[in-house]
Amino acid sequence: MSSTRVGVLGATGAVGQRLIQLLDPHPEFEIATLTASDDSAGKSYREAAKWRIETPIPDDVAELVVERTDPDAVPDDVDLLFSSLPSSVGERVEPGFCEAGYVVSSNSSNARMADDVPLTIPEVNHDHLDLLEVQRDERGWDGALVKNPNCSTITMVPTLAALDSFGLSTVHVATMQAVSGAGYAGVSSMEILDNVLPHIGGEEEKMETETRKLLGSFDGAEIDLHDVDVAASCNRVPTLDGHLESAWAETSEALTADNAMAAMRDAPSLDLHSSPDQLIEVFEDPNRPQPRLDRMVGGGMSVAAGGVRETSDGVQYNCLAHNTLRGAAGASVLNGELLVEDGWF
Repeated sequence: MSSTRVGVLGATGAVGQRLIQLLDPHPEFEIATLTASDDSAGKSYREAAKWRIETPIPDDVAELVVERTDPDAVPDDVDLLFSSLPSSVGERVEPGFCEAGYVVSSNSSNARMADDVPLTIPEVNHDHLDLLEVQRDERGWDGALVKNPNCSTITMVPTLAALDSFGLSTVHVATMQAVSGAGYAGVSSMEILDNVLPHIGGEEEKMETETRKLLGSFDGAEIDLHDVDVAASCNRVPTLDGHLESAWAETSEALTADNAMAAMRDAPSLDLHSSPDQLIEVFEDPNRPQPRLDRMVGGGMSVAAGGVRETSDGVQYNCLAHNTLRGAAGASVLNGELLVEDGWF
């Protein structure tokens, strides 16, 4: 199989570094270009990036010269770009890359709810990728823009998709989100140690809106949002990686704990390099999942669930995912694999 030449936009940040960690050994992708801010442009990646990933910086990537985040600075033979840009920058520059013919798999939050932009978890709503035909017709792009959801949303939605056949109607969720979700310098130690922060700006709204789009249906022209009512409370806790969430799902049909666990275990996976063999790992032990023990299930690409119990009108359970792997960089890479598989170049 020939490799697809790829680039990383915003390569020096926390998610950009995770992307490089995943892409460098990837059998289908070859890293050909890296971009960052003007302050980093012209330096080697080793000089520009303060590498903070647990594995060593790849030698071949370390010597690449960082380019400006501009379509004119990206080689013509690059087909696919992975974006980890701040949303304010992504909103400004990502459309320019798509106009120039590049396909962009983006983790940035801008445009996730745009009518013609697929918001995709491949195992959940693979068919939403066909919205790219509408996007290209309406915008006149030769390239394309695909988004993966917020890290807290992507933890919960696979479990909800598994329960949707029971008539999913209302969801309440309280999150306990790791500090890595705020970036390396996002939360100071004096703020988070011995503490819980009961508000993460914009996070509740993302969970409440993105969930309805991900679970919605595509009719060939637009996404019909799911009518599930979602209410979220998002909290920052002093764990490094792994977002743990407590969810209450109400359904119109009777739902037992056993049926809920069976549906989660039967959640589909895909024959893609980064898709885990088991999308949702279900624990019988009510003390699981736990971030330190279970964030790396499925190589960090599975969702862990447990503590499932019946309520008067549905089930309550806990779910967990590694927020910078399944919730960010890994999600973008998986979307990139799906773009290649479906021939969007």
